[in-house]
Amino acid sequence: MKRLAVLASGGGRSLENLAEKIGAGELDAELALVLVNTPDAGAIARARRLQLELAIVDHRHFATPAAFSAAVFREVDARDIDLVVLAGFLRLLLIPERWVGRVINIHPALLPKFGGKGYYGDRVHAAVLAAGEDVTGCTVHYVTNEYDAGPPLLQRGVPVKPGDDVHTLAARVFEEEKVALPEAIALHFARRPRAALTD
Repeated sequence: MKRLAVLASGGGRSLENLAEKIGAGELDAELALVLVNTPDAGAIARARRLQLELAIVDHRHFATPAAFSAAVFREVDARDIDLVVLAGFLRLLLIPERWVGRVINIHPALLPKFGGKGYYGDRVHAAVLAAGEDVTGCTVHYVTNEYDAGPPLLQRGVPVKPGDDVHTLAARVFEEEKVALPEAIALHFARRPRAALTD
């Protein structure tokens, strides 16, 4: 069974969704590690309730993104992980060569639109609404050393409806994220491990 490390900075809703999909037999994987970068992340309580192994690597204790990233991957390497899943992880993560093509992220927009540094959470949905977009959605992509710039694995679209605000749009996008992330994990394991970055 493939072993996942889920990295989160916030409440951990995507973590909970993955646990539900695995529990229902809809995703053949194991949540082998939950790693958060702040000691007050809501994902901590979810991980403990789900009885998952938890690591806290506080980014404030590291002088550079490189030092922080090295500490994260020390935790990952110690647990025989097959895939690292960023699910609401809001720090720049520098990917070691040995992990290229084995780290994915879910982003709440149809990249390359509304991606990059500073585009996360409600900021993304506010930007979509301000731009007058008719369609938005979510993207699961491979992670590189630049925010939201890696090759996409899959996308799911969501209509932007008249009268939407940030909260209604965010809720509709998250419903698609709940489908997209487990689908993308399964798709990744069905492919050659580095195909997306080398073909």
